Amino acid sequence: MTPTSLYLTGKRQKLIILISLLVVLVVTIFYALYAGSYHIPFDRIITIIIQAITDPAALESVKSEKTVVIDFRMPRVILAILTGISLSIAGCVMQALLRNPLVSPFTLGLSSAASFGAALAIVFGVSLMPFIPAEFQNGVIILCAFLLGWLSILLIYVISRMKGSSSATLILAGVVIGYIFTAGVMILKYLTNDEKLREITLWLMGGMWGANWGAVIIVAPITLLCFLYLESCAWDLNSLSAGDDVAKNLGVNVNRLRLTGLCVSTLAASACLAFTGIIGFIGLMGPHIGRMLIGNDNRYLIPCAALLGALILLISDTAARTVMDPVEIPVGVIMYVIGGIFFLFLILRGKHRVIT
Repeated sequence: MTPTSLYLTGKRQKLIILISLLVVLVVTIFYALYAGSYHIPFDRIITIIIQAITDPAALESVKSEKTVVIDFRMPRVILAILTGISLSIAGCVMQALLRNPLVSPFTLGLSSAASFGAALAIVFGVSLMPFIPAEFQNGVIILCAFLLGWLSILLIYVISRMKGSSSATLILAGVVIGYIFTAGVMILKYLTNDEKLREITLWLMGGMWGANWGAVIIVAPITLLCFLYLESCAWDLNSLSAGDDVAKNLGVNVNRLRLTGLCVSTLAASACLAFTGIIGFIGLMGPHIGRMLIGNDNRYLIPCAALLGALILLISDTAARTVMDPVEIPVGVIMYVIGGIFFLFLILRGKHRVIT
């Protein structure tokens, strides 16, 4: 076979994989809308969705089913998909920028910083932001988590500019900043009362309890814009894999790419984490499985990781709310179990080179 035919064959295989993942995700979405203590047949779910789009007045006769599908399950499913996409593409791009497969939003201290912001808001409430009405306590938590997540990346960037912008410097700065914010969370947990301590603990576990259409409306455009921008940088990310010097010779502004890539990845991850709490391993599992399926070409790896992240988190969240129905398990706990088993599998299969 000629090089051209080999390239076209490889491209066709990658597209088939992406389309297959998309089909599996669509099937999983319908199952997630079906699963739960209140059982609604698949045909009724499809009818309700169509009527909600074309004729909302027709749903007045089935308010209970409409409430379950449209008001409760659908925003939760969409938020899980958006969160999986955001965390996976953030981890994928961060790993490409720093040429380290262990990098993720959590490795760089983002999750610890968001945790500290949420803990501050839970302990001190609206007194942190007196201009926000007292009834918007959850809004203060979301905003503080978001702002502290951004602050962590800003601190990492300042440190890297002071001591050089090598990937090792950025990773070490992220680890150190993560420890500092984790210490802050521990102090707040030690000083607060039992009720707020429980609230902090639940937020740190991560979950989709706060899913609603308001959260979807905020997160969806951020996720879409971040995905489109990061996908547009795929060629530059591919050139960066050969080293900074090679990328510079190819005309890539490495420092600007690294800074903007980290900032956009942080925006994607922190916007979701502000609503869901801490959910681990997605930013590592999605890119790793994607590389196994589709290779290292970021043009295909980024969308592949996005689909895998959405699929993994949606399945995990569906299991979290149904496996012990009516009791709901925090999806963060499910993700720690799945993530631990996944990496143990890699080690036992002799594939530890993927993560070293």
